[in-house]
Amino acid sequence: MLVDSFGRVATDLRVSLTDRCNLRCTYCMPPEGLEWLPKPELLTADEIVRLVGIGVERLGITEVRYTGGEPLLRRELVDIVTRTAALRPRPRLSVTTNGIGLSRLAAPLADAGLDRVNVSLDTLDRDTFVRLAHRDRLADVLAGLASAEAAGLRPVKVNAVLMRDVNDHEAVPLLDYCLERGYELRFIEQMPLDAQHGWRRDTMVTADEILKRLLDAYDLTPDDPRERGSAPAELFLVDGGPARVGVIGSVTRPFCGTCDRVRLTADGQIRNCLFATDESDLRTAMRNGAGDDELAERWRAAVRVKRAGHGIDDPAFLQPARPMSAIGG
Repeated sequence: MLVDSFGRVATDLRVSLTDRCNLRCTYCMPPEGLEWLPKPELLTADEIVRLVGIGVERLGITEVRYTGGEPLLRRELVDIVTRTAALRPRPRLSVTTNGIGLSRLAAPLADAGLDRVNVSLDTLDRDTFVRLAHRDRLADVLAGLASAEAAGLRPVKVNAVLMRDVNDHEAVPLLDYCLERGYELRFIEQMPLDAQHGWRRDTMVTADEILKRLLDAYDLTPDDPRERGSAPAELFLVDGGPARVGVIGSVTRPFCGTCDRVRLTADGQIRNCLFATDESDLRTAMRNGAGDDELAERWRAAVRVKRAGHGIDDPAFLQPARPMSAIGG
């Protein structure tokens, strides 16, 4: 098992397939993009499946989520999902995506064994989408959501980040949209993971503010907290249920004490926390001939030293050198 010194057990593996993305969301990267990882530094499909297999078969991983960058840009994605779904015990499989290209890939991914998707949707307004993402692709995202639902990738979860004076007035319209279509909406506090290092806590839209806006239109009651477990979202029943909305207060309502996640970057580094400043290199060891036992022990050692919390409130907090696009969501 992947156990840290505080007794937390990592069972949820987030795997970044690429640092590349076809959007330029302002809370992630600058309009001109970033310098992408050279292809030789990226894990091959065989290397990804091998490492995920070690995690599932030897280390107790029960859920695998493929992320990016934008994971749909990885040509071997369907093959990777197919091979991961064949592992035993079979992990739950999901993808976090911006939705561009999902209308084409939703059915093949479902056939390959994908269980569900998380799709980023921060606005329903075309002009605001262009302002946020620097691309005119809102229609593609909405089409991708509809295709995921049609392909049976349920529940279709929607992730939204509200930014002050940009889209923070859209909390209720976004929830309206998702409720009408049976999607599960999660609002996520903006985190200090942008490449520009421009995040400021005093301008962030907080979980309390999000809930206040939603309460102007809906009756929200906390869902059974026992159902949350290690999930990052606080869930609320909308008008008595069964529909629910989630709020992920990563900054103001941290859930580090129950965190069960571990991350594998596109270039083969293990990160025991989204905000970690250190990484453990599995790629080099693997390419130098390390066996599965050695790789598993390196992985255990990386998780063992996980800190108690992300430390954003600590005056000594340092934002990770890598932005979210290079870490994987």
